[in-house]
Amino acid sequence: MNLTYPLLCIVLLAHAGCTIPRHHKPLSEQDHYDGKEHNEDYDHEAFLGREQADEFDHLSPEESLRRLGLLVDKIDKDKDGFVTENELVDWIKFTQKRYVTEDVNRQWGTFEAVQQNTAELSWDEYKKTTYGFEPEEDPEDSEQTHGITYKNMLERDRRRWDRADQNQDGRLTKDEYTDFLHPEEATHMLDVVVTETLEDVDKDKDGFVSVDEYIGDMYQPVEGQAEPEWVATEREQFATFRDKDGDGKMGAEEVRQWILPEDYDHSGAEAKHLLFEADANKVN
Repeated sequence: MNLTYPLLCIVLLAHAGCTIPRHHKPLSEQDHYDGKEHNEDYDHEAFLGREQADEFDHLSPEESLRRLGLLVDKIDKDKDGFVTENELVDWIKFTQKRYVTEDVNRQWGTFEAVQQNTAELSWDEYKKTTYGFEPEEDPEDSEQTHGITYKNMLERDRRRWDRADQNQDGRLTKDEYTDFLHPEEATHMLDVVVTETLEDVDKDKDGFVSVDEYIGDMYQPVEGQAEPEWVATEREQFATFRDKDGDGKMGAEEVRQWILPEDYDHSGAEAKHLLFEADANKVN
């Protein structure tokens, strides 16, 4: 499927709207679907990159369209006047890599040791800069947002830190810090992603995700409103596909298959989705 510049630009221009944050995602901080409602902010960020997407949100429609035209010209590598699926996949991967690199560079530069040309970051330096605690201090167990305490957050960061520290010297190089900050991008960090997701969704802390916890991660009932039909469909999905062993809950391996399905290419799927939306006449 090939698309001309104007058609793709118009569709991409339309992909700007409200913000619906949830867990971090491979291509966007947004959920691709809010329940069963398509969230166009996901496409907006996947295509433009997170920082540029925010910048575009504050431009006039005319200026947005002009800039999108310039971007589409970059995507069209063979300069034939069309954007192919492969060209769009390459662009989406490029924007994600660019975001990760810029995010790491920005945060890496905030640490005093790095500013002093130290090539590695210690746990104590990270803890002090991020949380304001001196090495000898213990965080208070006071509640923060959503019932998470400083102690919870530090324990979570320490587990992620230890996994990213591949040579186990207690310090992180910039490459290791990249894996720490963006664990979803590193194969050896995926166990941490699964563990953190399980902890987030498992509200009763029994080590499993029940069907109610699974639904609760996507939908919160509103008093006086009927439950949407898609919620019943998701319950069926849970019983049929998510709960592999039929015990009524998801363990760590089942959570892994839920959030990290094998042979699923996020960039490829997003490219197909954008092309489908842009191809108004559905002509291959």
